Amino acid sequence: MKFSALAVSLALAFGAAHVSAAPPLARTPFVWENATVYFLLTDRFNNGDKTNDLAYGRKADAAPLRGYMGGDLAGVTAKIKEGYFKELGVDAIWITPPVEQIHGSTDEGSGKSYGFHGYWARDFTSIDANLGTEADLQELVDTAHANGIRVLLDVVMNHTGPVTTLDPVWPKEWVRTAPVCAFKDVRTTVDCTLVKNLPDFRTDIDRPVALPPALVAKWKEEKRYEREVASLDAFFKETGYPRAPRYYLMKWHADWVRKYGFDGFRADTAKHVEPRVWKDLKKVASKAFEDWKRDNPAKRLGDGKFYMTAEVYNYSLRQAHQFDMGGETFVDFYDNGFDSVINFSMASDAKGGYDAMFGRYAALLGGPLRGYSVLNYLSSHDDAAPFDPTRTRPFDSAVKLLLSPGAAQIYYGDETARLLTHEGAKGDAVLRSFMNWDELANNAQRDGYRIADVRKHWGLIGRFRQAHPAVGAGEHRKLQAAPYVFARTYEKDRVVVGLDLPTDKPTPVVVGPIFRDGESVTDYYSGKKAVVVGGKVDFHTKNGIVLIAN
Repeated sequence: MKFSALAVSLALAFGAAHVSAAPPLARTPFVWENATVYFLLTDRFNNGDKTNDLAYGRKADAAPLRGYMGGDLAGVTAKIKEGYFKELGVDAIWITPPVEQIHGSTDEGSGKSYGFHGYWARDFTSIDANLGTEADLQELVDTAHANGIRVLLDVVMNHTGPVTTLDPVWPKEWVRTAPVCAFKDVRTTVDCTLVKNLPDFRTDIDRPVALPPALVAKWKEEKRYEREVASLDAFFKETGYPRAPRYYLMKWHADWVRKYGFDGFRADTAKHVEPRVWKDLKKVASKAFEDWKRDNPAKRLGDGKFYMTAEVYNYSLRQAHQFDMGGETFVDFYDNGFDSVINFSMASDAKGGYDAMFGRYAALLGGPLRGYSVLNYLSSHDDAAPFDPTRTRPFDSAVKLLLSPGAAQIYYGDETARLLTHEGAKGDAVLRSFMNWDELANNAQRDGYRIADVRKHWGLIGRFRQAHPAVGAGEHRKLQAAPYVFARTYEKDRVVVGLDLPTDKPTPVVVGPIFRDGESVTDYYSGKKAVVVGGKVDFHTKNGIVLIAN
């Protein structure tokens, strides 16, 4: 098995105990442009309450990795309390939609599947019992905030869950059930269903619609019909919006913000919804966020604005403000409510060298995208082409993701080299195995590395990134080509990073343009301090990486 020079040097460094515990890093003012966002599928992360593993009569009869596996809201909270996310330098946790999912199952061609992932909603106003209770969700958000961590809610404006024998189709005034999208232009991307049997919300219409009868019956059975209707009446009276499907959805999504204090949304399937809908959602959710902050002054994290990031499938930051929808139509999603857009091109961009990617990203974020950002990732829940599908480059992955300009999205298990293969699983299911806690606890060995060493490496870089907004939000400057050394500056924050350094001898690193002679600086990878002499600094380590700051 072939490893990169950096991966080998890091594995050796950990194995030879060259890396000491880095000093604690003081918290710095938070900026979304430098955020490290941890994306987890709640059902696949950690089981905190085994009593809710199967709800609504669901069964353990799904195809491999296509049924519920027990992860829940309480499990996420437990890991926050353990300090797991703090150790990684995580600024925000993105959870999949916690809303009540379809009760039945469906087969999209890959075997019997349930809505464990959260994208098959049945009722946008209820928490799915498989994940826990309202109290569990409130504790998750409150615990995250108490630990300085923001929480993003994944929201779906595009579709309901599939129709099953237990889950009826919504009325035709609410959804279309054909045609299936051809993805050639705006019409064949928006006015259609993503796949067969995934009803598409009529977010294009303005005419008022009545509540779906199935939802009315459900609310009455749950003894909350009057309360829900009164809340809807108040919303439509205050806003003046017509009772069209999209405004119901906006109200329901914003209610999660107003009640629990979510700090932002990740918008699912953004390009499959009319762009103007997202701008209105941002307005409604921002109002809810301000209401929550006013009512919860002791819980809020600063006075920042409500944040929204978009999943625009195949968007690359190279497209900046002009995403090609086909048919010679371009959309600026930043002008439609979004603060950032997920960067789908990083998984392929990362296959090149550091300088090409870091330099290009910095130039775009400091130029046409100045004032906005992207959310970079190397693996995800539905990307069939991750950067490191066989998990042979987990050290490289941390370096390229966490040291790139822009915000960073860690997909659960990136930091523990969770395998992205599973015997018998088909399609995107292979990307959604349960978190490999046992491998981490046992420091399991793979070819050339150990899991806990990988996790430690991600944590060292992640905490450095969190403490220094210059890493993701700063101006980039190459200082040396080989070994590769670069600097980033953001307001008064200054960092220098050295990569691919020799591991057979200590190597002085050039820092002169950024740090003055006589200045004391720290390598936050090894934990060692040194003084700048002749424009260089020597920490007398043999690691392949140095992370330098005051």
